[in-house]
Amino acid sequence: MKTFDAIIIGAGQAGPSLAGRFNDAGKTVAIIERKHVGGTCVNTGCKPTKTLVASAYAAHLARRGAAYGVMLESPVKIDMKTVMQRSHKVTLDSRHGNESWLEGMPNCALIRGHARFEDRNTVRVGDEILTAPQIFLNVGGRAVIPDFPGINDVPYMTNSDIVLLDRVPKHLLVIGGSYIGLEFAQMYRRFGAEVTVVEKGPRLVSREDEDISDAIRSILEAEGVTVITGADDIRFRKHEDGVAVHVGAGKSEVIGSDLLLAVGRRPNTDDLGLDKAGVETDARGYIKVDDHLATSVQGIWALGDCNGKGAFTHTAYNDFEIVAANLFDGENRKVSDRLLGYALYIDPPLGRVGMSETEAGKSGRKILVSRLPMTKVGRAVEKGETQGLMKFIADAETRKILGAAILGTGGDESIHGVLDMMNAGATYDQLRWAVPIHPTVSEFWPTVILGMQAT
Repeated sequence: MKTFDAIIIGAGQAGPSLAGRFNDAGKTVAIIERKHVGGTCVNTGCKPTKTLVASAYAAHLARRGAAYGVMLESPVKIDMKTVMQRSHKVTLDSRHGNESWLEGMPNCALIRGHARFEDRNTVRVGDEILTAPQIFLNVGGRAVIPDFPGINDVPYMTNSDIVLLDRVPKHLLVIGGSYIGLEFAQMYRRFGAEVTVVEKGPRLVSREDEDISDAIRSILEAEGVTVITGADDIRFRKHEDGVAVHVGAGKSEVIGSDLLLAVGRRPNTDDLGLDKAGVETDARGYIKVDDHLATSVQGIWALGDCNGKGAFTHTAYNDFEIVAANLFDGENRKVSDRLLGYALYIDPPLGRVGMSETEAGKSGRKILVSRLPMTKVGRAVEKGETQGLMKFIADAETRKILGAAILGTGGDESIHGVLDMMNAGATYDQLRWAVPIHPTVSEFWPTVILGMQAT
C-alpha cells in the first residue's frame, strides 16, 4: 500500500493544477488517469474542435475572397488529412505539456489506470493500493448514447470519434441541435459535406432566448445546413447509402452517409466504486457536492463536469481555484459566488453571461432589455461579418446588470466587457460611461444600454 497526502482521480482541467498546489506545498500527491491527461478539453473538446473550427473558418473566408477583392484562381479544396494533422498536433502538444509538467513535480506521482474506491480513504488502480486522507474526483463526462429505436443497428459517432475523422462525409446527420452538435454541423458544412441537423425540441439551443435561437438557425441555414426541429419520433435503420433517420409524423425520412450523436453528456461516475466510499450521487449520476465542492463524505471532493455544477473547462478550473483557495489560502470561496459565462463556437460565435431575458422575466423583477443588430456595428461592417445581434438585460429598479448575449463577430471576446462589470457588481450606468476603443465590437455596449426599454 502506498500512502499519500492526497489522491486526485482524473487529470482534466482541475486535477493537474490541484496536484501542482499540493506539490508546491511540499505534500505528496498521486494523480490517476485512465486514458489521456488533459481530459475532455484537451483531447476531445476545446483544443481539437476549436482548431477544426479555425480551419473551417479559413475555408469559408477563402470562398468569400472575391467580396474582399481577393481573387482565387481555382475553387477552394479541403485536405482533411492536413486539417486533422494540425488538430492532432495542437492536442498532442497540450497533452504532452501537461504530462511533462506533472512528471516534473518532485512530490507528484502520475499513475496510469482505472481507479476504484475500496473504502473512503483507499483506492485501487490495477494491483496497486493507494491511500490518502484527502481524495479529489475530477473524472469528467462523456457523450450520452440515446435509446432511440434502431440506434444499435447503425454506425454512429460521438464528439470523441468525429475529432479523429480524416475525411469529409458526403452527408452528415447531426442528432441534437445544441452547442456541440451545431459546432460540428457548421464546421463540416464548410468542409464541403451536406449537413442535416435533427432536433427533438421546437427550436435550436433551447437554453437561449427565442430571438437568439432564431438568429442561430438563420446563420446555419444561410450556409446550406438543413435544420429539422420538432422531431418527435426519431428512429434509425440501416440504408445502402449509410443511415436512415425517421424524424416524426408527416416528415420525410432523411438519409445520411454518417451519423453524429450530440444529445447531451453524462458524468463518468458509474464505475468508480463510489458506493464503497459512501459518496452520494443524484438520479443522473452527478456527484452531490456542497458550496465548497465537498461530497457527502468528509475528506472527498468532486471537481469539474462530474459534480453537475458546470459543464465547461473554465468552470472546472474555477472549481480548482475554489478548493485550492479554501485548503491552502485560508479563504472561503463558494460555487454560488460564480458568475457563469459561456460561448457557442459557431461562426459568428455566441457569447453569453448571466441571465437570459426569459430567465430574468421569470424571476419576478422589472427588467429592461435592449437589442442591436450587428449590421449597426461598424467593426462588423468593416469585416463584412454582420450576422447576429447584441442583447442586454438589466434590473429596472436596482440598475444592476442581469445578463447579456452577443451573437456576432468577436462575441466570445466582447462579452467579457459585460462579464467583468457584473463580477465587479457594477450598475449599467458604469458600463454606459466607459470609454471603449474604436473601432471594436465592444464599443457598442454603451450604445446598446441607451436603447433599453421595459418589457
